[in-house]
Amino acid sequence: MACVRFNGGDLALTQRHAGKGLSLARRLYTSRILGLALGFFCVAAGMYPLHPPPWVWAFMLFNAFIWPHLAFQWARRSAVPFRAEHRNLLVDAFLGGFWVAAMHFNPLPTATTLSLMAMNNIALGGVPFFLAGCLAQALGIVIALPLFGAGFVPQTSALQLYACLPMLTLYPLALGYICYQQATVLGRHKRELLALSRTDSLSGLLNHGAWKDQLDIEFQRCRREHRGAAIALIDIDHFKAINDTYGHVAGDIVLRRLSKLLKQNLRMSDQAGRYGGDEFCLILPGVPLEHAVELMDSLRCRFGGLGYEQSPALQVSLSIGLATYSPEHGDVLDWLNDADQALYEAKTTGRNKVSYRRGDRSPKVQLSPS
Repeated sequence: MACVRFNGGDLALTQRHAGKGLSLARRLYTSRILGLALGFFCVAAGMYPLHPPPWVWAFMLFNAFIWPHLAFQWARRSAVPFRAEHRNLLVDAFLGGFWVAAMHFNPLPTATTLSLMAMNNIALGGVPFFLAGCLAQALGIVIALPLFGAGFVPQTSALQLYACLPMLTLYPLALGYICYQQATVLGRHKRELLALSRTDSLSGLLNHGAWKDQLDIEFQRCRREHRGAAIALIDIDHFKAINDTYGHVAGDIVLRRLSKLLKQNLRMSDQAGRYGGDEFCLILPGVPLEHAVELMDSLRCRFGGLGYEQSPALQVSLSIGLATYSPEHGDVLDWLNDADQALYEAKTTGRNKVSYRRGDRSPKVQLSPS
């Protein structure tokens, strides 16, 4: 059994790497097609005055127009595409060094080839991969020297200058656009992850921590602007008995129905959250106590009148504790404790009611169900 669990985890890890690697391979496929096509004219202009044999021209064409497609298929069919694409990038660097030596280190084509490859490698893998690319380029130079001989061409012709211009202008523009797209995607993912980290998965409302953060913001705003607000803690009565009698699926339906009801009946400025288990919480900025009591009693009545097709006999009710902001509150926990005490009083005096505490700490008042 231990082996089965290990293999399953290993498979999941491989699948995650595969998804990441395929995304990288698709991005690099486009940039490799463009970069090597433009690089062909740069290298061809550097090689032309040296009168290379036909096999060199054939190899140049292969590198520019066939290798990008082979590299993509190699990565796509690999068990770990991410590693395969890193290998492809090292092959690119090796071939870049090879052509630099073949051109006898002609200054402009050499600088164009090496600098743009360096930019590509450091953008994709940082300094460690940049250094690995440099080693691959050096190996390409070492392999090419015996084939083409050691030499140096100090002059760059007008043809070579114009052949390098597209590579110097279009490829950085394309790479910058790809990086921009990636940054946009990462930014969207970051926002989505932030939203998920602040949201309760079952109800779709703020989770406990995010709601308390909003409560602290509202407390500071009330203190700073000398304005009022109310908070409510809402408990589904006898929720454990609902789960035990009708099942957890029915319990989840009840939680979702309450969440939906809250979303439908709150203002944009109100903040609803799931405090935990069967307990929900609300922040009602700028709402006086009397209005807050009316809103919560209306919520209690609406929720109590809901029917459940899956369980027609199911009856639900709410106990709600309300508390208004008071300058006498030492901190946000004092305000929250008032709401918690009001909820406790509603639950211990018969449930299915709204109980509240005024901000001036006057005695509680309970609203019995109509």
